[in-house]
Amino acid sequence: MESKQIYFFTATILGWKPLLKNNNYKQIIIDSLAYLVEQKRCKVYAFVIMPNHIHMLWQMQGDHKKENVQRDFLKFTGQMMKTDLEKSNPALLQEFYVNLKDRKYQIWQRNSLAIAMFSREVMEQKLDYIHSNPVQGKWMLVNDLLDYKYSSVRYYEIDAYEEYPFLSHYMEYYE
Repeated sequence: MESKQIYFFTATILGWKPLLKNNNYKQIIIDSLAYLVEQKRCKVYAFVIMPNHIHMLWQMQGDHKKENVQRDFLKFTGQMMKTDLEKSNPALLQEFYVNLKDRKYQIWQRNSLAIAMFSREVMEQKLDYIHSNPVQGKWMLVNDLLDYKYSSVRYYEIDAYEEYPFLSHYMEYYE
């Protein structure tokens, strides 16, 4: 079986709403990634959770297809956020009302972006992009990227492996 590609993946909250400002929703994403890794469905090399979108570098494992893991991840995290909104903020939940044939509410926009990384150089560019996102112009979530908790930057920059033990170092792929 050929070596599976690492993908740069981006998913955006419907209408670019800043739903992910809520730390509980960030934790849903982190817990879901940890579960997918534990179940050997994927490896996660990098991530950042922004107020209205996420970026990741990940690779599917075994016979798991990217489309299926991606779908299951988005469906599960969206459902968990929707369930919480039903209890905690029904007014905000109404902003995600879509009334489609297969659903009444939608948390994630359709057609998430997944781009295969065909070189180490491009992968490292995406890694830098992911990690610098919280300190970019319009976001400025922190002054020092090492202060942003919801990112894999500390894993790479200060060897903080215990913060997100589900992460794998991207250099494993190139060994």
